Amino acid sequence: MIFFGPELLIRAYKEGYFPMADSYDGNIYWHSPDPRAIFPMDRIKLPRSLKQILKKNDFKFTVNAAFAVVIRKCADREDTWISEEIINSFTQLNELGYAHSIETWLDGELVGGLYGVSIGAAFFGESMFNSVPNASKSAFYYLVNYIKERNFILLDTQYINHHTKMLGAIEIPRVDYLKILNTAIEIPCKFVEE
Repeated sequence: MIFFGPELLIRAYKEGYFPMADSYDGNIYWHSPDPRAIFPMDRIKLPRSLKQILKKNDFKFTVNAAFAVVIRKCADREDTWISEEIINSFTQLNELGYAHSIETWLDGELVGGLYGVSIGAAFFGESMFNSVPNASKSAFYYLVNYIKERNFILLDTQYINHHTKMLGAIEIPRVDYLKILNTAIEIPCKFVEE
């Protein structure tokens, strides 16, 4: 029997699945939507208002400096799919070098961030949070530049919604997604250097 944990998560992501817990009973369900939402690496939009905010350079960004805090803040909402079991398993993935966070800081305070999973040249975005306007969007754009510099070819956002669509997400058929995924996971990219 395979238990929910890092090994199962890595295998699932490689096959195009991701977990979400039911916010009422905590049961974990596996998703592989058709169509699948991704961010085309060459067509990600930077809203003019965010360009102005980033030019001010008030935000500072870090990578994996506060993973446990970021995932808990992402889970801290009334209706969440991020259960304790998911938090524990993704924290283990972080310790193994597969799950990562981008943190947004303002005046030394953590005000936003995101986390996700990287395998090969694929990054699977999981969730984001912010406590001040534009902090999570800024973390997203930091992530985009960060993974572009490391030659990632897939930025998976799983489902499309108004927010991700505004940032440039598109939907593609699952069969096309799986082709890109299979290529991406075979490319030896490192999210962080050891």
